[in-house]
Amino acid sequence: MGVALLDLRAQHATIRDDVVAAMMRVVDDQAFILGEPVERLERAVAELSNARFAIGCANGTDALLLALRALDIGVGDEVVTTPFTFFATAGAIHNAGARPVFADIDPETFNLSPQAATAAVTSRTRAVIPVDLFGQLAPVDAIAAALPALPLIEDAAQSIGATRCVGERTIRAGEAATIGTFSFFPSKNLGGYGDGGMIVTQDETLATRLRRLRVHGGMKTYHHDEVGFNSRLDALQAAVLHAKLPHLESWSEARRRNAAYYDAAFADLPDIQTPRIEPGNVSIYNQYTLRAARRDDLQAHLKVKGIGSSVYYPLPLHLQPCFAYLGYSDGAFPESEKAATEVLSLPIYPELATGQLDEVIGVVREFYGR
Repeated sequence: MGVALLDLRAQHATIRDDVVAAMMRVVDDQAFILGEPVERLERAVAELSNARFAIGCANGTDALLLALRALDIGVGDEVVTTPFTFFATAGAIHNAGARPVFADIDPETFNLSPQAATAAVTSRTRAVIPVDLFGQLAPVDAIAAALPALPLIEDAAQSIGATRCVGERTIRAGEAATIGTFSFFPSKNLGGYGDGGMIVTQDETLATRLRRLRVHGGMKTYHHDEVGFNSRLDALQAAVLHAKLPHLESWSEARRRNAAYYDAAFADLPDIQTPRIEPGNVSIYNQYTLRAARRDDLQAHLKVKGIGSSVYYPLPLHLQPCFAYLGYSDGAFPESEKAATEVLSLPIYPELATGQLDEVIGVVREFYGR
């Protein structure tokens, strides 16, 4: 029958009436820019994230760029981050005028290694951006403890609602960093019907500046305290996201059930390493990403059988042509480079039926002769 990597229509069918009604309220009001729909979503995301403030913006990439600007990071500065992530993380650093400095990942979790991040810091370092890859929180607490003088921007684009135990305390995505950033790209666990982003912080001064920066640097019409951006979250997208938000935890729980089903089914396959979730972490499994022997051949086999899959990410950022000026070469970050040759993500969305999971499992096991 075939199984898609992601089927957004299956989700939409379960919430269509609520989402359409929310959108039509905005249409009937004819108020599309910021306003109460955005403020309502900001309050809800702040509560979800245990954050004092949340600021909506146009997309997850802008969330990172606005965070960097709010921290006055620019030309001559360095920002440490991982080379094994989506391009936007390092692209935002570059577009802020700063220099991306990469540090290798923990091979178990794919997240930024605190030890590697610490070793990459120089006198020019102004911030660190850990990424919560594939829905599992990065060790923001450990990085903060090792580098207490540096602000942290947590790229939580893939992890909204995920948690991590730190001692006796449970922290949520975006909570413990100086600034946390979210993406509402349609494929996210909480995805809009277009682009959208959100920034969270505990710092009132930063929140005030972020609100100013997203509207051309001014809070009063035609008065500008600084040069900012046009990066507002649309009211229509905020309405969609607010209608979907009550379902987020059940969707994430369904993803965890699907992940556990895969884990059990692949446990006896020596050619497969299922995702490693760090003790104390509760992942939202934005992706179910395993390491696979003969990865490219497996992906080709899945395609022939109608099974969706994807490689996140096939070329680490330090080897991207646009970052050649940074001077990195093959071998600079061996764990990131190894992961790029082995990772493969399988369908994990909440609406998958058991029969579909079994179909995916059967095709993978067929490939390995098991």
